[in-house]
Amino acid sequence: MKRTEPRATKQESERSLDDEVQSAVAWLKGHSSKATRDGMARYAIPSDNALGVSVANIRVLGKRLGRNHELAAALWDTGVYEARMLTSFVDEPARVTAAQMDRWCRDFDNWAIVDTICFHLFDRTPHAWRKVARWHDRDEEFVKRAAFALLWGLTVHDKQAGDAQFVEALRFVEHAAADDRNFVKKAVNMSLRAIGKRSPALNIAAVAVARRLAGSPDAAPRWVGKDALRELTGPAVTRRLAARGLSRGARRRA
Repeated sequence: MKRTEPRATKQESERSLDDEVQSAVAWLKGHSSKATRDGMARYAIPSDNALGVSVANIRVLGKRLGRNHELAAALWDTGVYEARMLTSFVDEPARVTAAQMDRWCRDFDNWAIVDTICFHLFDRTPHAWRKVARWHDRDEEFVKRAAFALLWGLTVHDKQAGDAQFVEALRFVEHAAADDRNFVKKAVNMSLRAIGKRSPALNIAAVAVARRLAGSPDAAPRWVGKDALRELTGPAVTRRLAARGLSRGARRRA
């Protein structure tokens, strides 16, 4: 008769998870530096709950740990800045729930955690587009930034999305461009530029939005529009999109 190993009890599993969290935080502390922590202020990142670990080292630990949804949730609950950054590389996108995204989003308190979570985790979840639609007109500064950081991430990582989805999202961009808060308007600008670099058709649509914004009498939308226009009508983007269009045409003819 084949022997089976006894299943771990719930208490044992929780203890094991707690050990993993403590081990991860200890590793982060061992790779921290006062210089890194002090330097966070230059980039408007609060350091009250930070250890001072570089993103490069956080990535190294993420690779070592691998994907683990339960561990990511426990790391987030520590409140430690670097442990929360680590969840971007540890959580399993397919297991991230819409409720979790809302809960974590309410905890966002700086641009770096917003962008890292959105670029490396949230934009790979099945809820990403719905969250852009839900968060783009929220009042909270970092929730609103999350909508546009997420949209920016989708321009790069969602290979299946059609141009129509991004054209629709340009309405959110144009509306939010009037928000003059620094961390919002910069994310709005970045998402506008990213959409305009995705395809020739989206470049035309994004440039049209950027021109309208550039002609605004208000400072925030005018800055968003003018800054986007410089890149989207510049030679580097124009050449790249032209080459992409030619490449697609050749594939269709083949």
